[in-house]
Amino acid sequence: MIVLEKWLEWARRIQAISQAGLHFTKDVFDRERYTELQQLSAEIIANYTGQSAEEVVEVLAAEKGYPTPKLDIRGVVFQEGKLLLVKEKMDNRWSLPGGFCEVGLSASENAVKEIKEESGFDVQPIKLLAVLDSDKHTDKPQMFHYYKIFLQCDIVGGGAQESVETSEIGFFTETELPPLSLKRNTEAQINMLFESQRKPDKQSVFD
Repeated sequence: MIVLEKWLEWARRIQAISQAGLHFTKDVFDRERYTELQQLSAEIIANYTGQSAEEVVEVLAAEKGYPTPKLDIRGVVFQEGKLLLVKEKMDNRWSLPGGFCEVGLSASENAVKEIKEESGFDVQPIKLLAVLDSDKHTDKPQMFHYYKIFLQCDIVGGGAQESVETSEIGFFTETELPPLSLKRNTEAQINMLFESQRKPDKQSVFD
């Protein structure tokens, strides 16, 4: 089991307390204390990542309301035994098409939207494959806590087309994977998806 680094665990917890406090408090002095906690969280993150505390504060301060994990949807599309991946312009590495779930859209609607935008394919969602806690499945810790939803989809139209976010579209076998964008998906996660393809009756995976 992957263990989250303590500094990040503490920073996230301090940020969650400060964000919830700023959301609920009506007291001006409590607001000052929660803002100070947010600054402390930013300083911890900045110290370990090399970012400036000001940049981190700006990101953390944009988070409003009661803190919860963020939802990341990933579309899983197989064609002739190969898996659809897109090359991200941000890091020139490959991932399943997907991204943050948008307000107003269901998980399946988000998957359809992301796959169309990033790959050019029209799809129909058919099966929930997994819901994973990203902290338990990556060695690339991130500032925020994510749940990753993997939805299998069938192609019903469209065609491969790059986008503002992606520079290449491809289908890959399990043994010939390109360099992966590890903050978006890991090799272990990709192997899990191929295992689900080989065993159609396999139950959904969740943490």
